[in-house]
Amino acid sequence: MLEQNIDIINQIMDKYQINEKDKSFIWQTIYPIFIYPEFQRRMNIQEFAHHDQISLGYHIISDAVYTFKIAKKRNLPTNQTKTAIIIAMFHDLYEFPWQNSKQTKKAFINSHALVHPLEAAINASTWYPDYFINEERAKIIIDGVIHHMFPWPVRAMDNLPTNLNNEEKFQKLNSRIKNLIIASSLRGKIGHLSLSHSKFIEGQIMSHADKVISLVKDISLNGLKACITGKNKKIENHSRKR
Repeated sequence: MLEQNIDIINQIMDKYQINEKDKSFIWQTIYPIFIYPEFQRRMNIQEFAHHDQISLGYHIISDAVYTFKIAKKRNLPTNQTKTAIIIAMFHDLYEFPWQNSKQTKKAFINSHALVHPLEAAINASTWYPDYFINEERAKIIIDGVIHHMFPWPVRAMDNLPTNLNNEEKFQKLNSRIKNLIIASSLRGKIGHLSLSHSKFIEGQIMSHADKVISLVKDISLNGLKACITGKNKKIENHSRKR
C-alpha cells in the first residue's frame, strides 16, 4: 500500500509539472508526515473520500504540491517554503470522514465546515509534535492550518462548547500548544466565528493553493454540493460511528 501511495504522489507531481530537483525537495519535506499511519489511512478513498473522486490524502498532497509551486513563483525563502508545505500537509487532518455521516447532527455553529481546521491543528500537533517544538514555527503552522479556509470562517474556541470530535486529544496537549490554538481561533472574532486570514505569508500561500485545488482543479458538481449539504450520493457511507 505504501508503494502504491508513493506512486500516487509522483503522479500528482507529474500532473503539476514538477521537475526532478523540485520533486526531491518536496519529498524530503513531506515524507516524514506522509508515512505516518494516520496519514496513510487518509490515502484510502474507501475510508476518507474527498468529495467523490479522490481520497483526502490525494487532496492534501495536491495542496502541498501546489503550495510549493506558488511559493517558488513568489521566490519564498527555502525555510518558509518548507513551512508552507507542512501547513498544507496538516490542514485537513480532521478526525472523521464527514460525508454522509450518520452521527447525531450538530448545530451549524459546530459543523464540520467550521470546526475541521481546529481538529486538524489538534491532530497535527498530537501526531507530529517535533514540528511544534519551536515556538515561532508552531505559531505559524497552527495559524495557517486554522485559517486555511479564509474567507470562509472558522469556529472560535470561546465560552460556547465546540463539540470537537477530538476533544480528548486537545485536553492532552501541553498548555503552550493549546493556548496557541485558542489564540489563533479568536483572531478576528465576530460572535462565535473567526473571520481572519492567516497573518503569516506561509499560511496565506497555502490558503491560496487550497482554493485553486478545491474550487478549480479537483472539484465536481457532486463534491460541491457535498460541501454545502454534507451528503454525497456518489459515495458509500464509510464513516465510523462517533
